[in-house]
Amino acid sequence: MEQAFWIGIVGALAAILFAWFQSRKVRAFSEGNDTMKKIAAAIRQGANAYLKHQYSTVAKVFFVVFLVLLVLAWQDLLDNWFIPFAFLTGGIYSALAGFVGMKIATSANARTAQAASESLNKGLNVAFSSGAVMGFTVVGLGLFDISVWLHILKYIARYDAAQIAQTMVMFGMGASFMALFARVGGGIFTKAADVGADLVGKVEAGIPEDDPRNPATIADNVGDNVGDVAGMGADLYESYVGSILATFALGVAAYPDNPWGSMLLPIALAVVGILCSIFGSFLIRTKEGASQRELLGTLRKGTYTAAVLAAVIAAPLTYFTLGNWGVYVAILCGLIGGCAIGYFTEYYTSDTYKPTQGLADSTETGAATTIIGGLSLGMLSTIAPILIVGAAVIISFLAAGGSMATSSADYTFLFSKGLYGIGIAAVGMLSTLGITLATDAYGPVADNAGGIAEMSGLGEEVRERTDALDSLGNTTAATGKGFAIGSAALTALALLVSYVDIVKVKMDYPPDLSLTNPAVLVGLFLGAMLTFVFSAFTMSAVQRAAQSIVVEVRRQFREIAGIMEGKADPDYASCVGLCTKGALREMVKPSLLAIVVPILTGLILSVEGVVGLLGGVSVTGFAMAVFMSNAGGAWDNAKKYIEAGHHGGKGSEQHKAAVIGDTVGDPFKDTSGPSLNILIKLVSTVSIVFSGLIVNFHLL
Repeated sequence: MEQAFWIGIVGALAAILFAWFQSRKVRAFSEGNDTMKKIAAAIRQGANAYLKHQYSTVAKVFFVVFLVLLVLAWQDLLDNWFIPFAFLTGGIYSALAGFVGMKIATSANARTAQAASESLNKGLNVAFSSGAVMGFTVVGLGLFDISVWLHILKYIARYDAAQIAQTMVMFGMGASFMALFARVGGGIFTKAADVGADLVGKVEAGIPEDDPRNPATIADNVGDNVGDVAGMGADLYESYVGSILATFALGVAAYPDNPWGSMLLPIALAVVGILCSIFGSFLIRTKEGASQRELLGTLRKGTYTAAVLAAVIAAPLTYFTLGNWGVYVAILCGLIGGCAIGYFTEYYTSDTYKPTQGLADSTETGAATTIIGGLSLGMLSTIAPILIVGAAVIISFLAAGGSMATSSADYTFLFSKGLYGIGIAAVGMLSTLGITLATDAYGPVADNAGGIAEMSGLGEEVRERTDALDSLGNTTAATGKGFAIGSAALTALALLVSYVDIVKVKMDYPPDLSLTNPAVLVGLFLGAMLTFVFSAFTMSAVQRAAQSIVVEVRRQFREIAGIMEGKADPDYASCVGLCTKGALREMVKPSLLAIVVPILTGLILSVEGVVGLLGGVSVTGFAMAVFMSNAGGAWDNAKKYIEAGHHGGKGSEQHKAAVIGDTVGDPFKDTSGPSLNILIKLVSTVSIVFSGLIVNFHLL
């Protein structure tokens, strides 16, 4: 069993090869006429320029943190010298995953529009295939990075299983750090452009979405790629890697007599998930004139089939690696929990169900009631994910061998087995990420395709098809965010426990982690505060950047003669430039919060304060992320429901109210909400990496 870790590299290569195959498939389709090619080239140029500036900015921050880690390693305040270099590789692979996804998305947008002019199924095929490139690149690079480092530590450093697990749990910091910058920066860019384009174009000027007369429309399409594709790819890369690494650390404590088996199982489960996701992706196809429910059905067929196959194969896999059927039950909890969270997210955000249709009804009485209704819907939607995650935690803990009887003589040992169950449940939830992310990443491509169809003057039938694909993409995007947030909650819990285990070894006395300890209580308040301050920073960043776009679009409408008559071209580049500057300027402050706050908390309140902080940010961040993502998704689909002809249709007062609701929801669902799931894991990973510093230097 000790020699079987090569399957991780094999699985990673299979995912990367499948992504390459899908990329070739996408590029074989036509990009359409010259106008479509010109628009696609402008979007591609803007996305490339933004990522170039973003990566150069982040590289400077990474270099500073890398030097800090080197100094800490030199002072023996890090466990070893590998951590600074693993920090770099995690960041590089996370950035690469986002970059690859963005490149294929900007190649597929016009091709999807052209394919949609032929049939709905062809349009879905191109858009989904481009999403598959993103999905399988993420899991392939993530598994490859883990497997290579595992072999380096095992065969070159000659570490045993316990040393490898304790070291590698710290390796997720680079991926988390990059993911937060990518999500926050990309989210600010895309929502600044989207809000600015909607408020001035739709509400004030009364022109359709993606109208070529709108100066912000190219920036809006660029934003779909840098935020919802590149940012999302980096985000879920971090989730995927973090769940596996956290389970490594829990496994060696739970199975001291079989540590290699406990580490092999999450790797093998990830490989099985890749193969099942590849199979499921071939099942996704539709017919002409399919309804939203039928389109959702075909995506469900692919994702649910992959999950069922993974569940079946995981049974013998678990038996041969650990011989513990309770661990298999924990894996099932993760798989079923992920699908359940996806279903309930879909229920609250899709316009085929009553909640979003009811939200559309609220537009009859204006924008204020629309906003109130969306806030209420988002808050209510937190019930199901929290109950599902809570049930998954309890069931997986008990099934894997954990015990609630604290008086038991074997409580500590049984507790560690139960915690391993929680960690492996997170891996199970993310095992079929390849196809789940593909259904998510296809959405921005479909959105871009609709914009290109509108700006190129393609027929109404084409726009109807792209709108159908786009509306489906809004639902799958919300589902993907719910899925990522649910897995983040499980992973954050596993990381919290890993932190406690690591600091216990380094401390001279057992920490008092009871709720009656003032340091723990204050830490809990600080964690809750961090969630709200981080959300405030990201929301206000979108507000300031969007205001600059609103001012610029108004200026162009006022000063460039002939725009509204279609006789003069808007200055698209100026809006792209404003969004780029605003995003790069605004992304640093909220991103640095995740590093500064846990370190300062530890230096003042010691380990106990950090444990409280991690608990507070995990619980509050999870609920807030679900609320924001679902409220934003519902507002967006309520708008599209009206645009489909309900409640007066496009241009009506109800439509204007829905657009205002959607602009409020934009930073909810695409900036603040999805960034929170990275925050709760990055805070944990930073705390683990800097645990030596905190244990040795603290005020209280």
